[in-house]
Amino acid sequence: MAKIQSVSKKINALRERYFKVSTGKEALIKLVSEAEIPEQVYNSNAIENSTLTLEETEKILLQIDLDRFISEREVFEAKNLARVVEYIETKAKEKELTLDVILSLHKMLISNIADGIAGRFRKDDEYVRVGSHIAPRPQEVVERLEKMLAEYNAASHEKIIKRIAKLHLAFEYTHPFVDGNGRIGRVLNNYLLIREGYVPINIKFIDRQKYYDAFRQFDVNGSADIMEEIVGKALTNSYHKCLAYLEGKKIMTLAEFAKLNKLSHSNLLNKANRQSIEAFLEKNVWKIGIN
Repeated sequence: MAKIQSVSKKINALRERYFKVSTGKEALIKLVSEAEIPEQVYNSNAIENSTLTLEETEKILLQIDLDRFISEREVFEAKNLARVVEYIETKAKEKELTLDVILSLHKMLISNIADGIAGRFRKDDEYVRVGSHIAPRPQEVVERLEKMLAEYNAASHEKIIKRIAKLHLAFEYTHPFVDGNGRIGRVLNNYLLIREGYVPINIKFIDRQKYYDAFRQFDVNGSADIMEEIVGKALTNSYHKCLAYLEGKKIMTLAEFAKLNKLSHSNLLNKANRQSIEAFLEKNVWKIGIN
């Protein structure tokens, strides 16, 4: 609990800094946001076992030919998710998250991939399994999602890290769709963060094992501790990146920073992973902004 309070306090301070420096910098904010889209798409799809690299994802979104054959499904997975990520940037500020919104986002995500299941919840005998977890029966989906949203809205007094972690775990436990649950779940995290005035997060592929551990922990004892840690780290990382650009800092790799200041690179990497320094991951490289 003490750790979550500490991280939440840090995030609140970063958020205040962000609000102070963001005035009049809408164009730069849009630029940073647009540059983040390929990374959001790459990481979220990679967690779901996509074979696309970050570079290939960027090329697909820029409509540049790739050097190898890529299945049509993976191409649409990249393009559709990019469309959804961009769409929620404005939609989240306009409309409360409802079951209808979740269905519309899923339709955008699965369109041209599996149109027969796009934009609808599981029904009849459509059961799904993730590892050893068999999701609740289709007849429970709507009730569980309604409860998930009601509990999220009722907990407005709680720290945002706890609220997002709990909702994400509840959504993935329910696995309401035949396909696309992980990607939509991570989109919903950002829909709610944007709606509540936070920057969106990017759960990284390199953190996949810990991410899976969070679901296992929830399945075993209902605890959200690991997921809260993941959300807190991701949110801190997002603010570090945004502030480095908005505060006009000089951005360099952590390796360059270590060399310049005659510091241990491995020690800095440990601090970056703990987010105890204002470092951030960009294109899978740790960077830092300096004055």
